[in-house]
Amino acid sequence: MRAVEITSFGAPSVLCLGLRPVPAPSAGEVLIRVSASGVNRPDVLQRMGSYPVPPGASDIPGLEVAGVIVQGDLATMVEAGFKIGDRVCALVAGGGYAELCTAPIDQCLPIPQGLSDVEAASLPETFFTVWSNVFERAHLLAGETLLIQGGSSGIGVAAIQIAKALGATVIVTAGSDEKCTACIELGADHAINYKTTDFVEEVKNLTHGKGVNVILDMVAGSYVAREIECLADDGRLAIIAVQGGVKAEINAGLVLRKRLTITGSTLRPRSLDFKAAIAKTLKKKIWPLIANGAVKPVIHTTFAAADASKAHALMESNQHVGKIVLTW
Repeated sequence: MRAVEITSFGAPSVLCLGLRPVPAPSAGEVLIRVSASGVNRPDVLQRMGSYPVPPGASDIPGLEVAGVIVQGDLATMVEAGFKIGDRVCALVAGGGYAELCTAPIDQCLPIPQGLSDVEAASLPETFFTVWSNVFERAHLLAGETLLIQGGSSGIGVAAIQIAKALGATVIVTAGSDEKCTACIELGADHAINYKTTDFVEEVKNLTHGKGVNVILDMVAGSYVAREIECLADDGRLAIIAVQGGVKAEINAGLVLRKRLTITGSTLRPRSLDFKAAIAKTLKKKIWPLIANGAVKPVIHTTFAAADASKAHALMESNQHVGKIVLTW
């Protein structure tokens, strides 16, 4: 099969199309003929050598795919509600940039009716991440306010729509007026251009000094101290990436006085059971919202798999709004 390989750690140009053996599904897995592969920031970090592959996972990059089940244990598939030939999207620990990919069947989800494979491939990594961090770790509730750092990212566009559909008020930051406009069009109540406006002061203005209940942070670093200032009493900060650095100096007194919670997680190394539980919850609570159009995939650009280097270059430029997807 064809697969995108990382020939050495470095710039996007190290990604090359090569030939690999077709993987064999283990117990509890299915083999998917991939039509589309989602591109995510962890793929870029893996290519640069700063995001090690978990033990037992494929060294081929790619954490989400969409396609058709072509092989798997019949009894296991029946128990999970699938059969050969079903269209699915799946969260995987690696191997997604390939024509064929194995996936734990409990991390597979049916492609909602009306969605293309490209649209479906944009869902798993972002939706699993948003649900587990915003709703399970940070416990965002209807009627509360969520601040999303990087509202135009793949994570951001998913978080905007899910939070709005479940009754939250949404404030986002983005790096241009055009991106802010795109976020408003997706349902955000307010969008702050962080390059021209102090987001701390603007959040305080928008919330009449109260602050927000939850922050979804992909920056970390120096942002953490500023985000603590943005949080309301009993607020929760969920960190999912460290694009601004791994170290932060904070006012611990504010954490105490406001009774704040600072948490964070990465999805890739979590257990199969953990991911399976999220998949079940998404199917029950979020997939109906996709089916009725309340939540929609946002695709910025697609690239042929042979042009994976161009996809990574675009992601590193931060010029995209929504997801970047490879096609086979």
